[in-house]
Amino acid sequence: MRVYRFPATGRIEQLVLGEEPARTPGPGEVRVRLRAAALNYRDLMVAEGRYGRGSVPANLVPLSDGAGEVAETGPGVTRFALGARVAGTFFQGWLGGEMDPADHAKALGGTIDGVLAEERIFPEDGLVAIPEHLSFEEAATLPCAALTAWNALFTARPLHPGETVLTLGTGGVSTFAAQFAHAAGARVIATSSSDAKLGRMRELGATDGLNYRTHPDWEQEVWRLTEKRGVDHVVEVGGAGTLSRSIASARLGGAVHLIGVLTGGEIDPAAILRRSVTVRGVFVGSREMFEAMNRMIALHRLRPVIDRVFPFTAAEDAYRHLKSAGHIGKVVIRID
Repeated sequence: MRVYRFPATGRIEQLVLGEEPARTPGPGEVRVRLRAAALNYRDLMVAEGRYGRGSVPANLVPLSDGAGEVAETGPGVTRFALGARVAGTFFQGWLGGEMDPADHAKALGGTIDGVLAEERIFPEDGLVAIPEHLSFEEAATLPCAALTAWNALFTARPLHPGETVLTLGTGGVSTFAAQFAHAAGARVIATSSSDAKLGRMRELGATDGLNYRTHPDWEQEVWRLTEKRGVDHVVEVGGAGTLSRSIASARLGGAVHLIGVLTGGEIDPAAILRRSVTVRGVFVGSREMFEAMNRMIALHRLRPVIDRVFPFTAAEDAYRHLKSAGHIGKVVIRID
């Protein structure tokens, strides 16, 4: 099989395509013929040596998000049959309940080998069935970005119909959050630096769009749009550089779901106290959450937003396209 690896990280150009022998699945294992993989900002950080402080092993197979079909099952496998359409879970050991520290040691494309390969062996518990209406390219976008948005909006502080959600930018997490919130009957306010991208977010269900280049103090515009109440939920993907504005956009007692680390800056904890805002870190989710999310996607026949699909041999170009930050939604690699 063909497989990509990073012998060492630091630059995208260090990605190497090679051939390795396929492995037969052991007891409880499944061999998946991968058909597509999707990139996240985390994958760019891994490639450039900016992720995990030494937790990324040498010769890593990158990418956490992939989908394909079961090609072979090992002894004792009961969850999937040959030909089943599946996706791997981001954390291979987090099945449900609260996250355990040991789960961090089984993160695809980070602490263990990922999915940028023609085949991969998974434990059967590390897979979920994908919605029937989705293509492999669409399903490959779900394990990280979609599940992160789902975890933010529907677990510890569940979103209710009629509430208001603020999304930042037009990357994968933000587009999924807009789709999920709209499907749940919530109002969505989206921000972006591009009016064209805001138009696409409106197509996904956003009621209002704010261009943060036109309105650099966008939290004041959020305040105006909500009639000085603020939003119930902020899906915060910017990090410390935008967190203060996100807190100021939240209503008294609202929730800010902290996901991204795209920008630097300082955080003033006094603002959190004054507004009684809950700031919660969200790190993807469990298999149980993944399966619940897939039921909603199937019910509403939601389709992930894919900006561009690259061929398997152009994986470096896919990384560069992600780095350019000109995309809306997800960047995908088709594995032919």
